[in-house]
Amino acid sequence: MLDFEQFEWVSFDCYGTLVDWETGICDAVAGVFARHGVRKSRSEILAMFSDAEPRVQSSGQFLEYRRVLRDVMEIMAWEASIRLPRAEADSLPDSLPNWPVFPDAASALTRMQQRYKLAIISNVDDDLFAGTAKALGIDFDAVITSQQSGSYKPDLRNFHLAHERLATEKERWLHVGESLFHDIGPANLMGIKSVWVNRPDRGGGSRRTSAVPTLEMPDLSVLAQQMFGK
Repeated sequence: MLDFEQFEWVSFDCYGTLVDWETGICDAVAGVFARHGVRKSRSEILAMFSDAEPRVQSSGQFLEYRRVLRDVMEIMAWEASIRLPRAEADSLPDSLPNWPVFPDAASALTRMQQRYKLAIISNVDDDLFAGTAKALGIDFDAVITSQQSGSYKPDLRNFHLAHERLATEKERWLHVGESLFHDIGPANLMGIKSVWVNRPDRGGGSRRTSAVPTLEMPDLSVLAQQMFGK
C-alpha cells in the first residue's frame, strides 16, 4: 500500500484516465463508417485505433495531435476499404473536446486538490485540451502536452519536461494513468510511483505491456478514498 502523505504532486494522464476516450473514439469512427455502409464492433474499432495511433506517432516526424488523429482516421478508413473524403478525416479530431468525462473524475480531482498539486501529462494539443479542461472544471497546477514536449508518451521527454515543471523530487511525485503502454511503463523507467486505473471493460484503446504499477485501482473515486483514508 502506498503512503499517500509522501506526495506533493499527483499527475494524470487525461484521455483514458479522466476522459472516456474509448467511447469518444468509437462514436466518432463508427459514425463515419456507418455513413459508408461499414459496421465495426467497439472492440474492432479500438483494436484498429491502438495499432494505428502509435504507428503515426512514431513515424519519425512529430505531428500535432490533431494531425495524428486525422491520419489515424484515414488509416482506419483505408483498412475498412472506405474512400474517405478529406472533410470526414477531421471527424475524429473535431470530436475530441466532446469526448465524455468519466462520472467520477471531477469530484475525485476536486477532493485530491485539497491536499495535492495536480498536473496533466497528455498526448494532446494545447487547444484540444482546453475544451476538455472546461468539461473537467479543474484548474490544474501544471499542464504538459505533447505539443509542448514535441513528443508522445511513452517517450520519456514528456516526463522529463513534467519533472522540470513540477520542480519536485521523484519521491514526492505520483503518476496516475489508464495505459500501461503510455504511462505506467515510462513511470517505471523514471523511478516514479504509479497508479494504474484499470476500469472494468476498458483498456482496448492502447497497447498492453508488461509494465507493473505500484498500485492498481478500479476508478478515481476509489483512489481518492484510499488517499484520504476513507
